[in-house]
Amino acid sequence: MSFITEFWQFLKVRKKFWLLPMIIMLVLFGGLIVLAQGSAVAPFIYTIF
Repeated sequence: MSFITEFWQFLKVRKKFWLLPMIIMLVLFGGLIVLAQGSAVAPFIYTIF
């Protein structure tokens, strides 16, 4: 959890709030790929990329 707090402090100090939506989307897509690996949803994920 310290990484998250350090990252939040970085965003506040440097005023880089535009990075937050990109990080959230990367985490969501990563979780989707991990959870859908080997399932029926996998072919639809490849069409996103």
